[in-house]
Amino acid sequence: MMTGRILPADFLQSMERLLGEDYPAFYNSYEQPRLYGLRVNTLKVSAEAYRELAEWPLTSVPWASTGFYVPETARPGKHPHYHAGLYYIQEPSAMAPVELLDPQPGERVLDLCAAPGGKTTQIAAKLQGQGLVVTNDVHPDRVKALVKNTELNGVRNAVVLNEDPEKLLQAFDRYFDKILVDAPCSGEGMFRKEEDMAKAWEPSWTAKYAGMQHTLLAQAGRMLRPGGRLVYSTCTFSPEENEQIIAAFLAEHREFEVERVPLTGGRAGWAAGRPDWVGPEESVRAGEVAGTVRLWPHLICGEGHYAAVLRRREDSALAQLQAAAAPEPAPRHGRTPRRAGAGAPQGRAQAARGAGEDPREALARFAAECLTAPPWEGAELVWRSEHAYAVPQGLPPLDGIRVIRPGWYLGGAAKQRFAPSQALALALRPEDAQRSVSFRADDPRTVRYLKGETIELAPEELSLADAKTSRKGYCLIAVDGYSVGWAKWQDGMLKNEYPAGWRWT
Repeated sequence: MMTGRILPADFLQSMERLLGEDYPAFYNSYEQPRLYGLRVNTLKVSAEAYRELAEWPLTSVPWASTGFYVPETARPGKHPHYHAGLYYIQEPSAMAPVELLDPQPGERVLDLCAAPGGKTTQIAAKLQGQGLVVTNDVHPDRVKALVKNTELNGVRNAVVLNEDPEKLLQAFDRYFDKILVDAPCSGEGMFRKEEDMAKAWEPSWTAKYAGMQHTLLAQAGRMLRPGGRLVYSTCTFSPEENEQIIAAFLAEHREFEVERVPLTGGRAGWAAGRPDWVGPEESVRAGEVAGTVRLWPHLICGEGHYAAVLRRREDSALAQLQAAAAPEPAPRHGRTPRRAGAGAPQGRAQAARGAGEDPREALARFAAECLTAPPWEGAELVWRSEHAYAVPQGLPPLDGIRVIRPGWYLGGAAKQRFAPSQALALALRPEDAQRSVSFRADDPRTVRYLKGETIELAPEELSLADAKTSRKGYCLIAVDGYSVGWAKWQDGMLKNEYPAGWRWT
């Protein structure tokens, strides 16, 4: 438990000035313990089915149909179901931005500041394998967690990038149906959850992050198609990073408007921004921020968050608006808007193969021997050296952009054999494999497998696709019917293929 007395004095003074008579309730909320939550991964299991599996009490999160509060004693990260990707451990308020974004199957969605991947996996679950999620983070170290969480959750239609958003503009000009900007922020809303953040916080952080947020939101806006939806979110309380960012963006971008949603609470009176960002129109549009969302720890069961739901007007609606208004000044930076796809480099990564068998033949042979059908049908197969990826359809050329995962990573070919990836295993069901075995979560062999150990397994314990299937070869391992990785069965032994970096500790 954290008490208000150890919160930064400058922060408390600011909140008292902002909240007035609401301040005592806000302050007292820090006497309450933090809340714990998880979100069921519906790419693997329905919320109803997980309720039957769960070994701890679950209480629904009001704003997220697949989100649940769990007791502090639950420790879901230490359960085999976590390694099967059945849920993502997520603070309850952090589930709200993607619920507000409301991705639909078949849409193109961008998660611009995505690491460690909680909101990306939430988006992917809502897409249900249809459409595309492009997930990006500028930090090379943080993008590693983004890749792992995307793979752990069995996402097949994600492209993972590690790039400055400015470099994405040409490839994705007006490309996306939905965009999430979960912006880097001063983190004031997380002080109850992360005491170290409260200790490290400095008053100067607000201005530092506000400048970054102002730029990110403008960049994201250029990548949204007319009629599309953009959600801007932070986990901080400061108006400089919330209402003032939105008011400035609306003043500079007449083509955007706020969409009011049932969860509101934005403070119009807090929207007076910085004169170096915008002109006099800021005050005209500042009132719209009353339709944005604030989640307060003294009013809801969760930590502090802010979100704004923005819609880019259709071109016809914008033209009518502009015709009725006075002529706008020339763009401040002298930039001419680019048409969609203009200047995008052409071409895709091709296989860099030496002498020997074409790796595509090794992949085809693996599929015939180990799978009931190739699960990547309909996707474009792209090779990076000897590594195979199933790339979602409709992706523009990405030459010149740092691409960490161009699609679903299937595995690599070497010495005329194909080694399937952990990402492939976690996106399959046992019935997709020629050989599989499912252990119960409480079977001692489950943890032994997750620790990387070799396991004895009698031939009759293997599930075979049909009577003609040989028992020898790659076997998909599952827990309670949900895949966790590969092993090779031979002569009564399962040779463990669970990756070292994923193992139970």
